[in-house]
Amino acid sequence: MKKFLVGAAALLAAGYLGLTGIAWYHDTLYTESTADQPAASPAAAQVRNILDRNACYYCHSTKAVLPAYASLPGIQQLSRYDIETGQRYFRLDAVFNALHNGSPPPQADLAKLERVATNDTMPPMRFRMVHWRTGLNPNDQQTLLTWISHERKRWYVTPGVAAAFENDPVQPLPHALPTDPRKVALGAQLFHDPRLSVDNTISCASCHSLATGGVDNRKRSLGVGGQLGGVNAPTVFNAALNHTQFWDGRAATLQDQAGGPPLNPVEMASTSWDQIVGKLNADAPFAHAFVQVYPDGLSGANITNAIAEYEKTLLTPGRFDAWLRGNTEALSGEEVRGYNLFKSVGCASCHVGANLGGQSFERMGRAGDYFAARGDALTEADNGRANVTHDPLDRQSFKVPGLRNVALTAPYFHDGSVTDLREAVRKMARYQLGVTLSEVDVDALTAFLKSLNGTYTPATTPTSAPTAPASSPALAAPP
Repeated sequence: MKKFLVGAAALLAAGYLGLTGIAWYHDTLYTESTADQPAASPAAAQVRNILDRNACYYCHSTKAVLPAYASLPGIQQLSRYDIETGQRYFRLDAVFNALHNGSPPPQADLAKLERVATNDTMPPMRFRMVHWRTGLNPNDQQTLLTWISHERKRWYVTPGVAAAFENDPVQPLPHALPTDPRKVALGAQLFHDPRLSVDNTISCASCHSLATGGVDNRKRSLGVGGQLGGVNAPTVFNAALNHTQFWDGRAATLQDQAGGPPLNPVEMASTSWDQIVGKLNADAPFAHAFVQVYPDGLSGANITNAIAEYEKTLLTPGRFDAWLRGNTEALSGEEVRGYNLFKSVGCASCHVGANLGGQSFERMGRAGDYFAARGDALTEADNGRANVTHDPLDRQSFKVPGLRNVALTAPYFHDGSVTDLREAVRKMARYQLGVTLSEVDVDALTAFLKSLNGTYTPATTPTSAPTAPASSPALAAPP
């Protein structure tokens, strides 16, 4: 009985501290951070009020100020755990900025908020037991969902999408992106040109073959002299739609990404752009054609600009896009069921947008220890995003891969550890979502993923690079 009374008293004290803490949180952190920062709209003000009232920033913001009670023994450890976990998996800072200045909220953040609002999963129950006033009421849920729908339609709807899918986290591919055809033609040649490598043996297309889904289907790619890269090569198709490039996001743009491999000592191993420019300048016809488009001539900046312009044309629309645009016959019943599962199970909380991914960084093993189950020794590449930010909370987080043509791009994950698509589906459900799928559901999800195969229509045919193919074959759907 005595233990019960002590426990009850502790719980009541914790509840009091929780209520006091939330009041303190409002009176200090939000007064400091929002009083002089009016919301972008009345709807934004309502959303921010909901996030404030539920202390969402307490665990999901890098700018959170801890309440005084968080330093008490016991509570301090719990607070630290909650904050580290919250910031590792979802940071609201970009949403907060959007609510203040009207900028686009990240697509993946909208999808996560939608899932929370729909399923009422946040704040977690343990937090609510202490902070009694938190939790979304039906009006909060509707307010959040209405704002999310508005923001999606404002920033992320693909022109031509059927009205029924305007508010979906996934969108059809655009028909094309704006490009300069002259730069595209040069970029196509350079993409296939092995002279970017030190020994004239490796081109961009060596690891990103347009005939095999934009990858080389190797666990790790081969560079100059047979050296092995550190991660599985991601597809180049639809990469223009990613918010950053490389698994760890170290390249902010396509052009930045194009500049990495030529000077990487394991990949193309050229010693400098001057070395590459010297070889290309020796090709008089190519150099003459180049200066017609870039008057200041060959340079690392201009070469990578041309390659990036070409990569913007590497879009692969397919049956799924036709279905999203209103062709109800484009997908089978099983594929449609798979897409609905893709959303309801939670896959679409990260695999968002027209590329079904590429819009956020996520921890590999959100719901289970993927790396322990893998068994292999950890590598530097397994640190993921932390290699760029040097933030321990980013350790083992990676850019979410786009799922376009995923049936063609095995092996899977940053480490290329899985070769079978069905097994990849099972592992992602288990380690990212904490879900064990039935074989029937694996069948449906796999059928949907196969419907994401598309067709690439070359915008130009490379002609002067020594190893350029006569044409770039379209992607073919597997039987």
